[in-house]
Amino acid sequence: MFVLPPPPPRYTVPIAYAAGASNGMAVPVIETNNTISHPEAGCPLQVGEGTYILKDDLLLATPPPHPSEAPIVNPNPLATVPNPPTSGVKVSLVTLDARKRPPTFLTTKVTAPQFGDGNSALAPPPANSKDAKRRKPKNNIIKSSSSFVSRVITHETSAKRLSDRDPNGVFAFANINRAFQWLDLSAAQKEEHLTKVLFTKAHMLCHDINDVTKTSSHLDIVMGSSAGDIIWYEPMSQKYARINKNGVINNSPVTHIKWLPGSEHLFMASHANGVLVVYDKEKEDALFASEASTPSEKESDRLPLEVQKSVNSKNQKTNPVALWKLTIHKIAQFAFSPDQRHLAVVLEDGSLRLMDYLKEEMLDIFRSYYGGLICVCWSPDGKYIVTGGQDDLVTIWSFPERKIVARCQGHNSFVSAVAFDPWRCDQRTYRFGSVGDDCRLLLWDFSVGMLHRPRATTARQRGSIAAPSLQPASRHRADSGDGTRLRSDSEKTEKSNGTIEQTSHPIEPRARTALLPPIMSKVVGQDPTCWLGFQKDCIMTSSLEGHIRTWDRPLDSVINFDRPSSLVGSKKM
Repeated sequence: MFVLPPPPPRYTVPIAYAAGASNGMAVPVIETNNTISHPEAGCPLQVGEGTYILKDDLLLATPPPHPSEAPIVNPNPLATVPNPPTSGVKVSLVTLDARKRPPTFLTTKVTAPQFGDGNSALAPPPANSKDAKRRKPKNNIIKSSSSFVSRVITHETSAKRLSDRDPNGVFAFANINRAFQWLDLSAAQKEEHLTKVLFTKAHMLCHDINDVTKTSSHLDIVMGSSAGDIIWYEPMSQKYARINKNGVINNSPVTHIKWLPGSEHLFMASHANGVLVVYDKEKEDALFASEASTPSEKESDRLPLEVQKSVNSKNQKTNPVALWKLTIHKIAQFAFSPDQRHLAVVLEDGSLRLMDYLKEEMLDIFRSYYGGLICVCWSPDGKYIVTGGQDDLVTIWSFPERKIVARCQGHNSFVSAVAFDPWRCDQRTYRFGSVGDDCRLLLWDFSVGMLHRPRATTARQRGSIAAPSLQPASRHRADSGDGTRLRSDSEKTEKSNGTIEQTSHPIEPRARTALLPPIMSKVVGQDPTCWLGFQKDCIMTSSLEGHIRTWDRPLDSVINFDRPSSLVGSKKM
């Protein structure tokens, strides 16, 4: 009788929680430095407007695990290495150069009120009061005695580099496992970090920079961790504050975090237990108890959204400002619409949920083809929403029409990030990109007119190599006996007063959905790609093991946005 030998010991030496460790490869325990390479003619992106050239590949150093960090319990009994408690390297970029900001010809002067407008408990203090001054975090992160922060490594010439740098250069902030790095991408030695913060008990999973308060001497950054704690960090002064400390409000990992559009002090965080929370960086925390009452029969007819604390609550002395329970499933990501009124949320249960977050109301629920949804973004004009997920598809949804527009097929594994390229979008044609676990970067072009053409025809798109042919996205309607015509792609309920309320959209059959192929598909690395960003002069990606790659745009590839002044800075609401 043949007997299998016992498996090797699960943990023999400390292993850094990196993708390399999860693949069975040992990772050095000593602290290492970032490295950069400049591939010659390597990995070009061939698109109709020209060739995007890979400028550099910046590899972030993977930090060793903290000695007190407990091994990850792996549910696979045959596994010999832990799985990394991370969602990959994410990058936040910031610049003060107005020329590098996305074009605003499609957006309008926002007329939406501020979140919480009308609640006197959230009213800002008078302009002449001492409380009206902008508050800053108080704790010095370099001299911190907190058990949450392990240590901070500052570059020996960081002060000189900051004083001598180009004021219109680009800063980058990136997480890799338990490290959070501050980089100057305009420096000659961009691989040398300005500051590296190492945490003890958590890995930073997401972060965002406040676009309203940024100046040459001040940046407000929020970071969400795998422990649920949130760090408010000001890198210039090296000060920080800890919010949701020890999970006092919600002890579930923070999966995504964003500053509320136009707000100096409010930000939103999604947690892995299906909760959205609005925090105020300047408020203290308090043990949270739900303020939700038993829903009435009228309220129970609405789409599911449990408001455990409303923004209209008068109890606003402590965090949270608002808390909404969407589901028991993990929230993967959310995105604010350009009109600063709506919110698109994607979840592990495969749903795309649309909210009016100012009114705290759920508007619509759509379903993925199968599997969970991972990423979401809005088009620059707010007309379209793009999602990606575990069905290996990128899906385009029309927000005004509340329907699916097209499915985009080209990935061979989970789609981890999607983003629009605002410098390649105009009123007729849209460019967006996607990256995934298949290590591929895909670019897509679509226009509204081509989606309704017959099956046999093709449409030539501006700036693309080939004109993709799309299957028609015809929408059938089902007639009821009383003559009322309802869309067959949605479920609706009729109230006692005769009005019809939208509830949820079922999965759209493939035969009735347009299919869009990519205009460019390229394997850009050997590890899963997890972030994608478009800049005026380049395309950037980041990967699970810490590769931040930059492709320079071809000359004259940015669309000319010269238009009548009446179109700039205005949008129909």
